[in-house]
Amino acid sequence: MSKAVLRTSLLRKAVMTGVHFMQGNIACAEGALAAGCRFFAGYPITPATEIAEHLALRMPEVNGVYVQMEDEIGSIAAVIGASWTGTKAMTATSGPGISLMQENIGYAVGTETPCVIVDVQRGGPTTGIPSVPFQGDTLQARRGSHGEYEIIAISPASPQEMFDLTIQAFNLAEKFRTPVYLMADAFVGHMREKVIIPEPDDIQLVDRKIPQDVSGPREIAGFLDEDVAPMPVLGRGFKTHVTGSCHDRYGQRNVVDAEALDFFVKQLSDKIRKHADEIIMTESSDLDDADIAIISYGSVSRAGKAATMQAREAGFKVGTFRPVTLWPFPETQIAELAEQVGTILVLENNLGQLFHYVKAATNGNADVRFIPPTVLGTLHNPEQILEEIKSRET
Repeated sequence: MSKAVLRTSLLRKAVMTGVHFMQGNIACAEGALAAGCRFFAGYPITPATEIAEHLALRMPEVNGVYVQMEDEIGSIAAVIGASWTGTKAMTATSGPGISLMQENIGYAVGTETPCVIVDVQRGGPTTGIPSVPFQGDTLQARRGSHGEYEIIAISPASPQEMFDLTIQAFNLAEKFRTPVYLMADAFVGHMREKVIIPEPDDIQLVDRKIPQDVSGPREIAGFLDEDVAPMPVLGRGFKTHVTGSCHDRYGQRNVVDAEALDFFVKQLSDKIRKHADEIIMTESSDLDDADIAIISYGSVSRAGKAATMQAREAGFKVGTFRPVTLWPFPETQIAELAEQVGTILVLENNLGQLFHYVKAATNGNADVRFIPPTVLGTLHNPEQILEEIKSRET
């Protein structure tokens, strides 16, 4: 069998084309395979374990590698190593595991290592309640590691999006050479709904950019480019230096000069900031005539949509705005929204982690109010939101 025929055969085996009734975590695993992921390292943890269990079965079918590590620290380290061989790699965990991974996530940012980190969030802090859904890691994804850096994080709201946005996470990781979070939660991870998986030819994938010439470490500018440097992956003849220490475009360390740190940090950050319009995804509805906007994300956006429908039926001009991309934060889009509506209601399954970013982005042009769920760890009751809307109108 030729390599081309083998590749096509494996690709079709990796993509379970058709209509499925599928759990969100399983859809995530299938999305990873469809995106070309061929390495997974992880450690079992509720409510993300089904991703690892499913990939343990499926990876061997597509000549991929599945490794259950000794802990989450080893998991993200293995993912980084696999990525530097040119393989699309991912891990999946929950909040306590994300806490353990933070140092190596920072290392992946600094070394510009593409990978996907799935966080199926649960109640915390500490071990909390493993089975209770939460959005408590929203800020941790943005600022969990030390230093100054930018990160990409996207938030699915359904099993279908667990499939679609996992593919998007890999595409973003490859395009911008950076770790990308998929910020799910136990609601979405354990929910079962219809999932439509397209034909392989209909799935748009981003390939990794690597240098065209095999040269020495002082000849390949393989790091720190605002337009993303080609990645001199290991095992393909490149000679490169990969270090988490401050370095130049060639990977050579400079741990003395402040100017070197300034260049290092700004290039890593501008690589994301200057391409924010390409990265940020939002979803909105019923905003054309709205004077009240509901902002919510992930699983909570489902309650936001339900509340909007009830409010409109009751005669209120309410619309929804959903940040699909949490980081980089859609500041410009929310600033524009604030100039259009008078009131913004922010729904989150936490004590207001994104709320303060929303309020700052409005520049005082809208009245912004946070509405937590009646009970943390549960979805918002649309009736509760409707009562809040009524109170704003009186």
